[in-house]
Amino acid sequence: MPKVLTIDIETSPHLGHVWSLWQQNVSLSQLKETGQVISFAAKWYGKKAVEFRSDHHDGHEAMVLRAHELFNEADVIVHYNGVAFDIKHLKREFILAGLTPPSPHKDIDLLRVVKSQFKFASNKLDFVAQQLGLGAKTHHTGFQLWLDCMAGDDKAWSLMRKYNKQDVVLTEALYDHLRPWITSHPHVGLWTGEERSCGKCGGTNLVQDGRSMTAVTTYARYRCEDCGGWSRANYRKGHTEFRGIR
Repeated sequence: MPKVLTIDIETSPHLGHVWSLWQQNVSLSQLKETGQVISFAAKWYGKKAVEFRSDHHDGHEAMVLRAHELFNEADVIVHYNGVAFDIKHLKREFILAGLTPPSPHKDIDLLRVVKSQFKFASNKLDFVAQQLGLGAKTHHTGFQLWLDCMAGDDKAWSLMRKYNKQDVVLTEALYDHLRPWITSHPHVGLWTGEERSCGKCGGTNLVQDGRSMTAVTTYARYRCEDCGGWSRANYRKGHTEFRGIR
C-alpha cells in the first residue's frame, strides 16, 4: 500500500500598519512582519497516532525539518485546501530553511473533490464533515487563540494542539468517506502490485457491471464491493475499426 499522510497546518497572520479597516491595499512598506507556519499535525493512514509539531514546543527549525522528513516518506499527501494553502506554505518554509525539494508525492485535495462533485451549502471542512456525520472541528476562542499562542501562552497552545490534531482526524475520516468519489485518485495497485484491484482502495473484490466506452473503444467496467468505487479494465473489450476524418 502507498504511504498516505494526512496533514494540516496553522499559520500566524501578517502584521502591518493600516490607515483603515475597509478595502485596504497594504503596501510592502506597511508590512511589519510576515506570517509563517506555527504548527502542523500529521497522521499516517492506518495508524492511530497523530503527530503535532510547533514553534512553541519544538522550535521553528526543528518543526520545519520534521515536516520535510514526513514529505520525503509520503507517497500520497491528503489535505483540505492544501494545494493552494498548506503545501505552498510548507514549501516556502523548506526553501527559507535552505532545504532541497522533498521527494515527489501525489496530492489529494479534498476541497477540490467536494467542489467538483457536490453542491453543499458550504464547502468548509467543518460543515461538510458534520453533514456527513463524521464529527466536527474543535471549538476554540477564534482569532484570540492565535494572539494568545503568539504571546506564548501554554494554555492556548494546548488548545491549538487539540484543534490542529482534530482537523487531521476529521480530514482523514472525510478522505475515507470520499474515496470512491475521487476520480483522480492514484491507482493503489501501482504500490501493491495487484493488477486486478480497485484503484481507489486496493481491494480485489470487484464485480463486472456494464461497459465503459470512449469515443472509439469499449472497456469492461467494474464496481468495487469494498469501497463502492468504479474502475475499468486496462484491456480493450472491443473497439471500432474506423475513426472520423478530421
